Amino acid sequence: MKFIGFLFLFCFSIMGSVQAQTDKPAPVTLGKNDTIKTAMTDLDGELVPWIVTPEVKIVDTRIFASDADRMAYNRLRYNVFKVLPYARFAGQRYRQLQRDLALTGDKHKQKELVAACENEIKALFNKEIKNLTISQGEVLIKLIDRETGTTSYTMVKELKGGFKAFMFQSVASIFGHNLKETYDPEEQKDIEAILKQAGYNSTNN
Repeated sequence: MKFIGFLFLFCFSIMGSVQAQTDKPAPVTLGKNDTIKTAMTDLDGELVPWIVTPEVKIVDTRIFASDADRMAYNRLRYNVFKVLPYARFAGQRYRQLQRDLALTGDKHKQKELVAACENEIKALFNKEIKNLTISQGEVLIKLIDRETGTTSYTMVKELKGGFKAFMFQSVASIFGHNLKETYDPEEQKDIEAILKQAGYNSTNN
């Protein structure tokens, strides 16, 4: 009996050794054109290379409850694309200004940088932004916050002080705008969907 037990123990040890050897992934055979290094994963004993595939976007076809809803959505879509270039410009110019201000501690130079930025914004306003509708202006305020992560009111306050920010807010309120308005993707689902469907992501990182 001891001999039989020893025999079974010996057989099991051999099987375990064979199993341990078969658990090792099979070696990879490289071809003459296999020159690109890539990460690999052991999948059931076989080395499988990682392949990064492009992002796939799945977009539903929207069904509107009425023609009025469809028209309202199309108007919003038009307004978003109308003001998006201005929001992008504001975001890029604001980030550039922040970088420029961080590179100098000279107060006089900083004032010159702020004045130059303000003049560019004014030139854009006098040329095009002043002709926006109230609805387009409201969308623009939201998109500026989306682009910069900062409300228009906060931007003015940082650059020109609290009093100027108050004055700008007072004037904006006359035209039905609120410079303190923030952008919430959950609340602005239609705007967010329009931007995502167009393949546009915020440059605010």
